[in-house]
Amino acid sequence: MADHIKIRPADGVWSVRAGGAVLGESARALELSEGDYRPVIYFPRDDIAMEFLDYSDKSTTCPHKGHASYFSIVTKSTVLQDAAWSYETPKDGVSEIAGHLAFYASDTVTVEKI
Repeated sequence: MADHIKIRPADGVWSVRAGGAVLGESARALELSEGDYRPVIYFPRDDIAMEFLDYSDKSTTCPHKGHASYFSIVTKSTVLQDAAWSYETPKDGVSEIAGHLAFYASDTVTVEKI
């Protein structure tokens, strides 16, 4: 793992909401800290209502974590394009985030400790 990346269990129970719906809650979330960036909460896929997510065509590559796939969140009134991402097969050293999803927190997506 790159020295500037730390992964640990996220304290407490975390939730993610969008479009007035709770997409998931988890007591098994992970917190990934990378350098000076704000920590990111990664939710186990089993704790997310995947029926609200559609695979996106977007993909990116991180030199430390690997290839990221993106998802759009489909709500009753809109589609939040590329609002979540996942490292399906992360690089060695960050393998804990495999099977997890992270969400861009915004005015339409809320990630919070409850």
